[in-house]
Amino acid sequence: MSSHVYKQLDLVGSSPTSIEDAVSTAIAKAHETVRNIQWFEVVETRGHVADGKVAHWQVTIKVGFTME
Repeated sequence: MSSHVYKQLDLVGSSPTSIEDAVSTAIAKAHETVRNIQWFEVVETRGHVADGKVAHWQVTIKVGFTME
């Protein structure tokens, strides 16, 4: 295995559907402009409640990518 240098970004994804969808949305958007994404870490999970039900998910993630 060769040595790598990583840079990380903090992103916030949101979804009315699920935590997983919020993460996927954030990674998909980052992938449009960031090359070599290798990993992510969920840092914080929040939600919005409306009428006694979960209405929206918001997830903060750290995304790591290799430097060229």
